[in-house]
Amino acid sequence: MQTTRSSNFAAGLRTTLLLAGLTGLLVVIGALIGGPDTALVFLVVAAVMNLGVYWFSDKIALKSAGAKPISEQEAPQIYAMVRELTTAAKMPMPSLYLIPQEQPNAFATGRSPDKAAVAVTAGITKLLSPDELRGVIAHELAHIRNRDTLIQAVAATIGGAITYLGYMLLWFGGDDESPLSLIASLALVLLAPIAASIIQLAISRQREFSADATGAQICGNPESLASALLRLEEGSKAIPMKVNDATECLYIVKPLHGGRGLANLFSTHPPIEERVRRLRQMRPALG
Repeated sequence: MQTTRSSNFAAGLRTTLLLAGLTGLLVVIGALIGGPDTALVFLVVAAVMNLGVYWFSDKIALKSAGAKPISEQEAPQIYAMVRELTTAAKMPMPSLYLIPQEQPNAFATGRSPDKAAVAVTAGITKLLSPDELRGVIAHELAHIRNRDTLIQAVAATIGGAITYLGYMLLWFGGDDESPLSLIASLALVLLAPIAASIIQLAISRQREFSADATGAQICGNPESLASALLRLEEGSKAIPMKVNDATECLYIVKPLHGGRGLANLFSTHPPIEERVRRLRQMRPALG
């Protein structure tokens, strides 16, 4: 238990530093393009965007996934499972949604535990055993408890702004009075989006490891989630699923596959093998 808390604290600290780095990168880009005034403008823009994300990120994620609310009459077993887990975790009951997709997957969204939702695909309810599904739902509740959904949305918003600025510089150039030389401008266009993507991916991977650990603690059995992850990976490879690139990081397993080597460096999710290894190391600690 103490090991899990220490791990979660370390992951939270790393995430905070990464978010600060992402925001700092945006401000530095502004300073390089137009000086201190532009840097301040970019900082204000980032704050406004994050405010919008705070209020609307859950609606955007659910709508982009085509998720529909499900009632307790439609899914009594899932409701009973979620109610049991939220009671054990001392959390409010989230809204439940069904994604009409056959790929087995799930995600959580919402700015706080009181305004949260868990969405599962039709495929996940067919593939997993009740014990495995319990592990998956515990993982999603961990994301809610850790407020990962808001963190991911903020990271995606700032990272998207940096990438957009790179495109703008590429097509329209910078201010003639900017201190940037032509070579520096080109380097900024190429490197800033890459740096932003790497930071976003680092945040996403840290939050997945942390949610796995907290989810195992909530459900009380790390093997439930470990077994589910192995089956979900195989299912997600076998059954394609269209998702918005901006929401891909929310899903418990990577919904889009393709490429090896360098492509894996830019994956939104850590390797399943490593997640399973860490979960199985937790079994002695949780008994």
